Amino acid sequence: MKFKVTIAMKSFGVAIALLCAALSSAGAPSDLQKKVEEIASAHHGHVALYAKNLTTGESVALDAARPVQTASVIKLTLMLQAFEQVKAGKLKLSDPVVLTKDNQAPGSGILMGMDPGLKLTLKDTITLMMQLSDNTATNMLIDAVGLAPTNEMIARMGLKNTYFYKKVFHPADGPMPADQKQFGLGKTSAEEMAKVMESIYRCDLGDRALCLQMIAIMRGQQDHDMIPRYLERKDASEDLSAVADKVGALDEVRNDVALVYTARGPVILSIFTYDNEDQQWTPDNKAEILIARLAETIVNAWSPAGLAPKVTEPLAPAAGK
Repeated sequence: MKFKVTIAMKSFGVAIALLCAALSSAGAPSDLQKKVEEIASAHHGHVALYAKNLTTGESVALDAARPVQTASVIKLTLMLQAFEQVKAGKLKLSDPVVLTKDNQAPGSGILMGMDPGLKLTLKDTITLMMQLSDNTATNMLIDAVGLAPTNEMIARMGLKNTYFYKKVFHPADGPMPADQKQFGLGKTSAEEMAKVMESIYRCDLGDRALCLQMIAIMRGQQDHDMIPRYLERKDASEDLSAVADKVGALDEVRNDVALVYTARGPVILSIFTYDNEDQQWTPDNKAEILIARLAETIVNAWSPAGLAPKVTEPLAPAAGK
């Protein structure tokens, strides 16, 4: 009897030790988390990051809930609202959108150099806003879609720290939230903008054809100096990229949010940098290289084979399948 009790007590002790080890391991940062923290800590600026493996559910985060300046990344919400109105029958992708002098804005894009009166379609305007981050196209789309419906959609999605304030290079119009001057064009958090991208991937809109068009537009994004920088191994201009993203930049800000199709399944990367010491407007900007290194580190950890050689399933499987 004494022998059996001793064995039982030893077994109980081993079980407790294993449980404590498991709990300790669960609370400890993963190797990937440590690598991400190490890379970010060496940067002369601040980093907010949220990444999620949509196949395994694994995630890594740095200051992911902090409200940050979006720069042009906020345009992602305007595209989503435009497609929501198309699904509702309020707009058509073929609707004409006319360039006006008042909407012309400097910075990124090509419409600033076009003559007023140029007629585009709604889809043309969305494509220019997303692929070239065209500021004039953004202002045209705001007229067509509206900021109020966009912010109402953002609120419906449960995003507490995301807001699209105004037209690009235009003064704020009407009553504004008190923090508009702090954030400029828009605010968000790394986690919330990741949720916007994941919503598109899941096709919460409920129209797979429209969701596929949004993703195809983002896969044609022309600035590859951030998240795609070290991931792409072929000329993305010859075909749609395996990275569907929206970038944003200001003097002290560099941001990129992406749906990345890896060989092991889709990954969301949402990376924001601000108060950056390096304010060069060149591909060698240190914040842009930092974002690229973080993206490479995360993708290599979750998919050692890198990007998917061919994107065959751009959307999450339909419900029930």
